[in-house]
Amino acid sequence: MSKIIKDLNWRYATKFFDETKKVSPKDLETLLEATRLSASSYGLQPYHIYVIEDKEIREKLKSVSWNQPQITDASHLIVFTIKKSFGEELVDEYIDNVIKTRAIEHKSIKGYADFMKSKLMFLSGEEKNNWTSRQVYLALGNILTVAAYLKIDTCPIEGIVSEKYDEILGLTDKNLSTVVVLPIGYRSEKDDTQHFPKVRYSKEKLFTHL
Repeated sequence: MSKIIKDLNWRYATKFFDETKKVSPKDLETLLEATRLSASSYGLQPYHIYVIEDKEIREKLKSVSWNQPQITDASHLIVFTIKKSFGEELVDEYIDNVIKTRAIEHKSIKGYADFMKSKLMFLSGEEKNNWTSRQVYLALGNILTVAAYLKIDTCPIEGIVSEKYDEILGLTDKNLSTVVVLPIGYRSEKDDTQHFPKVRYSKEKLFTHL
């Protein structure tokens, strides 16, 4: 069995974190860089990510997360937010970055910019939110995998009151909205869940080869 498969078998949704153990700055940087390098539709990355260590803020967030202990006990809390609304500026900012990064002229990429705008600008507000949320989950999947590789525990949590997160973090005025959060750290010895066999469908049930 390859190392990455062993790591993914090792990973589980951690219920109790060891409050005394902290993710090192080096490992945190690796996790964040892996997240930054995640795939997204057209490469647009229509989201913003908060890395929260502050205990006072996390206590407030815990109260609007059904008092789940992972929010405060984990080493860090990663909060994934989406742009609630966007216009052509989303594409324009990306195109400016492409031009700067690759040292090319605008005219060489204008067709691609127009194509992206033709696909995205006419979406309804709900469709835009669905699209941006899907991009967040691509990034979430990436950080989960890399964390497992580093033997850092995680627990993706959707059981939160998103509107209250937005209020506590001051996101409303920033055109951002919370989608999902990810406590990261190291499992506690008292977390019996770590000893449970992993439950997944068999390959025969899950995959069809044509």
